[in-house]
Amino acid sequence: MTCDVNQRLGAMCFGEFFGMFLLVLFGTATVAVTVLFNAHAGLLQVAIVWGLGVTLAIYATRHLSCAHLNPAVSLGMVLAGRMRGRLLPWYWTSQVLGALLAGAAVLMLFGGAITQYESAHGIIRGSPESIQTAMMFGEYFPNPGFATSGLGVTLGTAMLAEALGTFLLVTMIFVLTEGCNVGRPGDGLAPVFIGATVTAVISIIAPLTQAGINPARDFGPRLVSYLAGWKTVAIPGPHGGFFWVYIAASLIGGASAAVCFRYLVAPLMGEQRLRVSTAIQARQGHEEPTDAIAVRVGPETEAARTSHSH
Repeated sequence: MTCDVNQRLGAMCFGEFFGMFLLVLFGTATVAVTVLFNAHAGLLQVAIVWGLGVTLAIYATRHLSCAHLNPAVSLGMVLAGRMRGRLLPWYWTSQVLGALLAGAAVLMLFGGAITQYESAHGIIRGSPESIQTAMMFGEYFPNPGFATSGLGVTLGTAMLAEALGTFLLVTMIFVLTEGCNVGRPGDGLAPVFIGATVTAVISIIAPLTQAGINPARDFGPRLVSYLAGWKTVAIPGPHGGFFWVYIAASLIGGASAAVCFRYLVAPLMGEQRLRVSTAIQARQGHEEPTDAIAVRVGPETEAARTSHSH
C-alpha cells in the first residue's frame, strides 16, 4: 500500500514538473525570439503560442497529475474541495522546479544571442536598461515592450490585472471540468479551451503586466535571470513589488475563483442538472420504469460529482 501511494505521489509530482517545464519553455522561448529576432509581429501571436503551450502541456500530463501547472490552480482545487491540502506543497514545489528548469533551458539556448543583443544595444546586464532582456524570463509592469503601457500602471493596477486574469483562468478551468455543467465540451476538448482562455487573458492584460497569471511561471525563470546576472532587475525588480503582483495577487485571484465557484456557481449548476434529469425522467417515464432511469442517471450524476476530485 505504501509503495502504491509513493508511486502515485511520484507520478503527480512528475506530471506537474514536466507539464510546467513544457508550458514555460514554450512561453518564455516565444518571448525570447520576439525580443531577440522580432520573430512575432504582435501580441496576439505571442498569446496564441502561450495558449498552445498550455494546451499541449495539459494533454501531455493530465493523466499523471490532472495538470494544474499553476500554483493558483492548485490552491483553488484545495479550496474547492477537489484536492487534499496535504498535496499542495508537493504540487507547488514540482511546479516551481519545472519552471526553473525551463528558464535555465531558455538561457542555455539563447544565452549567446542575448549577450550579442545586449552588446549591440549598449545594455549592461543588471542595469535598469537590462529590463529589456530580463523580460524574457520574468514579467514586469508596465510591460517594457509597450512604449505607452506605463500610463496608469501603478502597483495597485498591476495587482488588480494579475488577480483578475488569474480569476478568469481558474474560473474557466472549473466550469470546463465540472461534471454538473451540462453545457461544457467533452473532456477531450477541455485543454483546448483552457489554452484559449490563456490566449484571451494575455491579449487583455499583457500590455499592463506581461500577464503572468501563474506564480511558478514567473518565479522560476525570474530566479534564473537573477542568478545569471540581472540581479536586482530580476528580484525585486525595478519597481519592486514582484511578489505582490506576480505571486500574491495571482494566488488571491485563484482562491477567489475557487470560493466563488464552490459556493455560488457549482450549486446553481447542480440545480440545473437536477432539472435536466427530472425532465428526462418525465419524458421517458412511459418508455421505461422510473427505477431503471434512476439506475442509469444516478451513477452518472455521482461520477460527474467526483470525477475531478483527488
